[in-house]
Amino acid sequence: MSHFLAPVFAPGFFASEAVHIALGVGALAAIVTGAVGVFTVMRGQAFAGEAFGDIGTTGGSGAFLIGVGPLWGFVVGNLLAAAAMETIGIQRTRGRDLATGIVLGASIGLAALFLYLTTTEQSTTGATITILFGSVFAIASSTVPLAVLLSLLVLSLILTLYRPLLLATVSPEMAAARGIPVRLIGVLYLFALALAAALAAITIGSILGTALLVGPAASALRLTKRPLIAMLTAAGIGIGAMWLGIVLAYDSYEWPPSGHGWPVSFFVVSIIFILYLLSGLPGRRHRRRDTAERQPPTLQALPESR
Repeated sequence: MSHFLAPVFAPGFFASEAVHIALGVGALAAIVTGAVGVFTVMRGQAFAGEAFGDIGTTGGSGAFLIGVGPLWGFVVGNLLAAAAMETIGIQRTRGRDLATGIVLGASIGLAALFLYLTTTEQSTTGATITILFGSVFAIASSTVPLAVLLSLLVLSLILTLYRPLLLATVSPEMAAARGIPVRLIGVLYLFALALAAALAAITIGSILGTALLVGPAASALRLTKRPLIAMLTAAGIGIGAMWLGIVLAYDSYEWPPSGHGWPVSFFVVSIIFILYLLSGLPGRRHRRRDTAERQPPTLQALPESR
């Protein structure tokens, strides 16, 4: 078996503890972002997901500055940002975008300060790359319990809120008429989104985490309109992209120039983009078929005049 797997997996792949952690945490992040991402796309809050990714830079750089794990920084930073967005106002779409933009601008300013202090005072040259673009192979084993706990918390919250959140997403007016606390549901979803963005940031970086949050979910919703099936499909797409990206990144250390390797985030984001393009092919074929069926029959040749 090892003879057949040798062309695919570089030597030491299955024996590496860093790879085991990367595969496990990557799968957790893909499952969580798949579940939350479907509602993110349906609610039209991709900008909020992007903002949490960028805001996570502030928390991650602050964590490096005080000497704690970056996941703690991503989580705390995103939760504080979610609370700030709620305070400013998220009742309407325009209010959500305004609140997101204000908090995002302030957070990026703090992130620049924290990254500057980290690189100048501690000479941690790799901190900026780790925060912005991730380093899934560098996740410490002590981070795994926190990642598992956060994943279970987010999944439990989404499953508990599934029906009221779905109704509030499709028709807020109908949800309010049925006595569902639409604003409270929105706030709880926002906190779930913040935690999901933190898990994505720890794997492929704060800048690129939105790709894992939105890409698989958008692809899944192209393939099925049933939210629950879309959540499972998005999780599967995310896991596949994450694991394949890890394999390619590990193998890339054997590619020329040898010894450098390519980042996992590059492979994961590229795979997600390709899968998104491929997910649109079935719908395109259906639209072409429907268009052909609706077209009037071609005019037959007129009978010759006598």
